[in-house]
Amino acid sequence: MASSPPLRRRRLSRRLRELREACGYTSEYVTDEAKKRGGKWSRGKLTRIENNEWARPNSKDVETLLDIYGVKDADECEAYLSLAKQARQRGWWVSYSDVLGKGAYVGLEVEASRIRTYEALVIPGLLQTEAYTRAVVRTHGETDPHAIDRRVEAREARKQILMRSDAPRIWAVIDEAAIHRIPVELRDEQVRYLIDVQRPWLRVQILPSAAGLHAATAGSFVILDFPEDPPVVYQENVMSELFYEDPVEIEHCEMVYDHAQASALSVESSREFLRSMIQ
Repeated sequence: MASSPPLRRRRLSRRLRELREACGYTSEYVTDEAKKRGGKWSRGKLTRIENNEWARPNSKDVETLLDIYGVKDADECEAYLSLAKQARQRGWWVSYSDVLGKGAYVGLEVEASRIRTYEALVIPGLLQTEAYTRAVVRTHGETDPHAIDRRVEAREARKQILMRSDAPRIWAVIDEAAIHRIPVELRDEQVRYLIDVQRPWLRVQILPSAAGLHAATAGSFVILDFPEDPPVVYQENVMSELFYEDPVEIEHCEMVYDHAQASALSVESSREFLRSMIQ
C-alpha cells in the first residue's frame, strides 16, 4: 500500500495528544515544560500540533514532547520519530499543487482501505473517464488549456490506486441525477466505464429519482476507512474542503450512507439501469 504522509501526520498528532491526556497534563503545563527545554513554544503551537495543523513535523519538537510525557523506551521513541520522518515526506500529488493545493484529500485517499461515497450530481472522481473529467473541469469555470490538462492529469494519476494489488474496497452510491447530467456526447462512454470498471471490490449502486426524499439529500460526501487509523469523512463545497473526524460525526455520516444505500437499486439492478442509458 502506498504511504500517505498526511495520514502519518494525523496519526502522530492523535498519539501525541493521547500521551498528554494519559499523563493528565494541561496544554499550559506542557508548554511551560517545553519552554524550559529550549525552542520556541506557545500553547498555540501545541494546539496546532495536536490538531494536525502542522505541515512538516519537527523531530526535535517530538523528542521534547516525548521527554515531557516520560516516554523512555528506545523502541517506542524510535517509532514516534520514524512516524515524524514519514510525515515529512512528499507524495506524488505535491507535483500537482498548482491544481490540487495541499492535496489533503488525495493524501488520505491513497492509503484508504475502504472508500464509501455518495454523489448527488457528478460521477465520483475515481470513476470518471478522462473526457468526462475534462468536461467537469470546464464546467467549474476553468478556461486555461494548460490548467485543464493539469487537472485531468491529476485525476488520472489518482485512479492508479485502482490498479494496485491492494486497491481499496470502493462502494459508490450515485444519484440518478448525476447520470442524466452527463453530457449527451459523453454519456455512452462514461456509463460503459461505470459498468466495466466494477470488480468484486468495486461496486456501484444507482439511487433512483423514484426514491424521492432520502437520507443523503443534504449533499455528497465520502467516508474513508484505514487499516490502523480512525475513519475520516470528507465533504467538498464551492468554497472549501471539510474533514470530519469526531466519532459522533462519523457515526452520523455512516448512518446516512447506510440509509442512502438502502434506498438505492441493487448492484445488479443498477447495472441494468446503466445499460438502459446506453444509446
